[in-house]
Amino acid sequence: MSLEGKIALITGSSRGIGAATAIKFAENGANIVINYNSNYKKAEELAEKIKRFERKVICIKANVANLSEVDNLIKKTLEEFDKIDILVNNAGITSDKLLLRMSEDNWDKVMSTNLKGTFNCTKSVIRHMLKKRSGKIINVSSVVGIMGNMGQSNYAASKAGIIGFTKSIAKEVGSRGINVNAIAPGYIETEMTKNLSEDIRNEMLKSIPLNKFGNVEDVANLITFLASDAANYIHGQLINVDGGMLM
Repeated sequence: MSLEGKIALITGSSRGIGAATAIKFAENGANIVINYNSNYKKAEELAEKIKRFERKVICIKANVANLSEVDNLIKKTLEEFDKIDILVNNAGITSDKLLLRMSEDNWDKVMSTNLKGTFNCTKSVIRHMLKKRSGKIINVSSVVGIMGNMGQSNYAASKAGIIGFTKSIAKEVGSRGINVNAIAPGYIETEMTKNLSEDIRNEMLKSIPLNKFGNVEDVANLITFLASDAANYIHGQLINVDGGMLM
């Protein structure tokens, strides 16, 4: 799964799945653009880890929900590296409420970051990839976008939207040498899930045939595969990383 000489931009990569992916990419030879919105310290700590692999790395602050900030993110990346080979649309948030208690703000901020952010980053980078007739785009959806989840109608809608967006863009750009795919992680041990109660965790485990939660490396391994030449004939697909939960 060599990524030697590749330039990879990973949104929301200061922690969690994004950070694990950045490290895995660096292990496999890529130079990394860490995108963060608020946690500069975490981004810098990750950059120091990546430098141990003797890779080039830069940190760029940008709110993916804001198209002008995303355009600046792409501009700065191209100024530094002159190309972008891989885009991982990973940035995502939750704001869980039952529908009757969900405010318009709860809905808007999740849709803006998760779905509009994926649109913004893809739109901003796609012209460059079309010109060089190559590129890999991996969008991070969720099993919740397939099956739904109580109290997460906003999150589920945003992640379902990413699936439809992925398949549509794959049809638009596949003939120009750009691979576009999505992944759907299941219950992964991250900061988002670590605060769940023991009862909820036990209930979740009952739905997972492997009887364990995944870890961020499980997801990063799949993203790395999809970003590599080993996945050149995989296109427009949604691949679950869920321990068999939705099989």
